[in-house]
Amino acid sequence: MRFTRRSALVWIIAGIALAAALFVLKINRDMVDFGVNYTAGDRLLHGETLYRETDEHYQFKYAPFCAMIYAPLAMLPPFAARAVWFVLVLAATAALLRSTERLLRNEEPRRAWTAVSLAALVLAKFFFREIQLGQINAIITALLLIMSVNLVRDEKNRSKAGSALAGFLWGLATALKPYALIFLPYFVLKRRWNILWPALLVLGVSLFAPSVYYGFDGNMIVHEEWISSLSRSTPALLNSQDNVSLLAMFTKWTGDPGLSQLAYGLTLLALILTVYFFIRRGRASASPAMAETSLLLLLIPLISPLGWDYTFISSILAVALVIRHLPAFPRPIQAVLILNFAVIGLTVYDLMGRNSYAAFMGASVLTLNFLTLVIVLVILRWMRKI
Repeated sequence: MRFTRRSALVWIIAGIALAAALFVLKINRDMVDFGVNYTAGDRLLHGETLYRETDEHYQFKYAPFCAMIYAPLAMLPPFAARAVWFVLVLAATAALLRSTERLLRNEEPRRAWTAVSLAALVLAKFFFREIQLGQINAIITALLLIMSVNLVRDEKNRSKAGSALAGFLWGLATALKPYALIFLPYFVLKRRWNILWPALLVLGVSLFAPSVYYGFDGNMIVHEEWISSLSRSTPALLNSQDNVSLLAMFTKWTGDPGLSQLAYGLTLLALILTVYFFIRRGRASASPAMAETSLLLLLIPLISPLGWDYTFISSILAVALVIRHLPAFPRPIQAVLILNFAVIGLTVYDLMGRNSYAAFMGASVLTLNFLTLVIVLVILRWMRKI
């Protein structure tokens, strides 16, 4: 089918109309996580504490700097603020898909969009949940994937501006959600000091920026409250069915906090060694950064103690890479991987029902699904396919 500018415009208008209808009829009423952050932005504007036990399940869990992102939105009426955030998340989703395509295009331009489209289909339920809740993970994933685009470009053509931009993007993503710190050991191991210094500058600014609202002493207090709030609230959330982290998996399986932490620590050590040898194996590659960042992005929901299922949108590049290289495996392995993708994409609450879905999530099957993808990426790197 041949697309003209007029037909493309029609599709764009139709997409905008559909998105607007979904927002008004459905999503506007469901953005509960955005509501938490909207309240935090309002509290910040008034110099009030962000972290309150009285908020119970709906406590603000991000760094004080993250509340500054929501402060301008808190000056808008709730409906308008939700609409603006909805558009931002949709734009970030488009940006992360486009960035994934740009990264894959370096390998095989003709099949890049096919792999990205199939990966988006596999992860569709997570993207919808992200948008429905009004979460921020799509924005952070977009920042990290654009960072990855700059890393790959920098491998081919060393550029101070490109390195500084990559560092800025990583620093901003880390300031918004600390799980992006997973890239810190990677940059140290790769000796990318030209990326680290702008990132550390951004992080330094983010730590002191809330002083505008609280003063210096108040800023120190609110950061202490943040750390205290996380330490108090995290243990109770490890049994949540939607928590897909490795620590949550072991907690659900054993019911023993001590044993769970031991198993998590040993698994984390194994993953650290896996990443290390993954990087060493890629030294002969002309462009190793894409595969390495895909692995780190895939690991974020698994390693973070509070890794919610929709955080798996960060695995978009890893899923697309595996789909792209499916033909490299024997037919039986291809069938297993396709089944793995089917389990990820088709296990939806509305299809399974309350009890079946609760049992599925309680068994941490999704965690095992994505651990399988970690193994597949390692095999592809060993085969020197990525």
